[in-house]
Order: sequence, then structure tokens, then C-alpha cells
Amino acid sequence: MCICNGGAAVSKLQVLVVDDEWNMRNLLRIYLTREGFEVKEATNGYEALAMAAKHQFDVILLDIMLPDMDGWQVCKKIRENDNVAILMLTARSETKDKVHGLGIGADDYLTKPFEQEELLARVYALIRRSAIAQIAVKQEPVLEFGHLRILPEGREVYIHNTPVEFTLKEFDLFLTFAKNGQRAFSREELVGLIWGSEYEGEIRVVDTHIKNIREKTHRAELGFNPIQTVWGVGYKWNGAGTSK
Repeated sequence: MCICNGGAAVSKLQVLVVDDEWNMRNLLRIYLTREGFEVKEATNGYEALAMAAKHQFDVILLDIMLPDMDGWQVCKKIRENDNVAILMLTARSETKDKVHGLGIGADDYLTKPFEQEELLARVYALIRRSAIAQIAVKQEPVLEFGHLRILPEGREVYIHNTPVEFTLKEFDLFLTFAKNGQRAFSREELVGLIWGSEYEGEIRVVDTHIKNIREKTHRAELGFNPIQTVWGVGYKWNGAGTSK
């Protein structure tokens, strides 16, 4: 994967643009092809899901207001099988909408109208973050806590030998806590580590992701709450599980 900026060729990078408005798709295609991206387009949610299942994209630009199902539903469906970077595009700027989108697996959120420079900066940031995450997990040992196994290299989680599906950000959070034992993290620290310095949204998005992690591990009958709340500080790994 080439992660170049400043007009360098990045022809190997694949982008899916999902929007029912031709003018917006055309504008995004112009912006992205000038940078060397290969762009595919979908006009509705079902078409987007079919293309996401067929192709391996580096980034998906996903509009929320679609004619058949909304972008949130599409994002949630994609996240069931794919950790591709997802940038939500919308004319809605309410904080609760941003938190909801990020909570179900979106990686970033851009409000229309936007400038070409901001769009490209966010796309490149998502690609860099994804590449760094892939490099960081290579050769890392498997972490085991009783019936819980975390495989950093494969980005997999197993409870009672059954796989548990996490979104990209959920896994990154989960692994950060598991690797750092009893260290307590503030929400601000976690946002910086997982979302990056470019993130400008609400820090409460951390709470939403941790709630999702707790619900998934509870449904899988882990037997202990893996992430403990540290009142007045933030969160830390729960010592009820001991790594082998």
C-alpha cells in the first residue's frame, strides 16, 4: 500500500463513494482521481453492500441520507465483516448524530459542505492510521485471559474458542487495555491513541465503544467485565482476567 500525499501517485488505493446524488459523486470522483485514487461508486445502500463484499477498499465515503437504507445501517452491516476505514458524509451536524455514527463503527465524520483540502486530509489520515495499525500488530504475541484470547496480528478475539466480532475502533481499544494491564487511561488519552490528533468530535465516543465491547463480551459469556471504570479518571483493564 502506498501512502503518499502532496499529489503523489496512489493508484493502488481503492475508494468506494456511496451517495445517491450524482453531483456529489461526481465532485468526489474528481477530487479523488486527481490524487490518483481508483474510485468506484454506489447510489444506494444495497449496491454499496454488494460492492463492499466483492471488492477490497481502503476507504469508503458513505453518505447518511440514502434512498433505501440510511448510511448508519450500511455502516453497521459493513462492520459485521470488514474493518475498512469509513468516513461518513452528511449535511447534519448534530453531535448526537456524530456520536451515533462513530459508535456503530464509522472512523470519521465530515459535514457537508466541505473543502477539498479537508476531505483529502481526512482520507489520508484514515489510510495512514489503518496502515500503522496493521504494522503495529505484526509479530505481537497472543494475549490470553482465562477463556479470552486476543490475536493482535489477525485482529481476532475469541471467547470460549468462539470468535467475537469487533469493529476497527473497538478492537483497537480492547487491545490497548489488554496490553497495558492496570494502567488507567483518560478519555482524552484514548481519543488521541485510537482516533488520532486530527479527531475533532466528542470524547464521549469512547464511552459508546466501551459499552459495545462490554455488551459483546457479556453476550459471549466471558465471565468478567474486561474494562473497569476508574471514577474521575477514565478506564482500565479489569484484573479479573490474568494474561498467561
